[in-house]
Amino acid sequence: MPRIMIPQGRSGTEVDTWRERILNVAEEHFRRIGYEKTSVADIASCLGMSSANIYRFFPSRAAINQCICDRFVGQTIQLAAAVARRDAPAHDKLRRLFNLLFEERRRQLIEEKYVHDLVVAATIENWAIMSIHGSRLVTMVQKIIEEGTEAGDLSVNDAVEAARSAMNAFLSFYHPVLVEARLRDAEAAKQGPDQQISFILSALDGYRAS
Repeated sequence: MPRIMIPQGRSGTEVDTWRERILNVAEEHFRRIGYEKTSVADIASCLGMSSANIYRFFPSRAAINQCICDRFVGQTIQLAAAVARRDAPAHDKLRRLFNLLFEERRRQLIEEKYVHDLVVAATIENWAIMSIHGSRLVTMVQKIIEEGTEAGDLSVNDAVEAARSAMNAFLSFYHPVLVEARLRDAEAAKQGPDQQISFILSALDGYRAS
């Protein structure tokens, strides 16, 4: 996460409180009019402070963008983590997890276009937060694969490589730009991720690392 300079004379708790207020206002604006149309002055005005004061809590506008993106993507990660914690066979958890990832991307595009736009920018521009969340997802898939292998449900020698390969195979149903392109194509939009998920699960049944 971006490093925040603590304003002189303020306690850490007070700084955290103000940071949350700023982010809450920024998130409301991002959802309502989009991050590109939201200015630091807009955020400051809603809080009754100057733009300069905003920069006492955040080093840059980019830092605010990244923090809000972290919130948006983090919501999906939390939902995915709940699926990963389920007491269910590995196949079931992986199917639910992949379906969730696609549905969240689809929902954002259809219902929260401005959220989708920010996630697209973060993905295309390779913001650090996207790499962090991507690694968390791979780790979740890896642990599910390890559980499935221990239970005899899957046949995997290298769970780390298998998790990466599985996520790569699902990329067209999770990458925000590719999901948008898919949903804009009438024929492709009719095809859900079920077939691809079945392909991934089938591959994991007999996966052998080279």
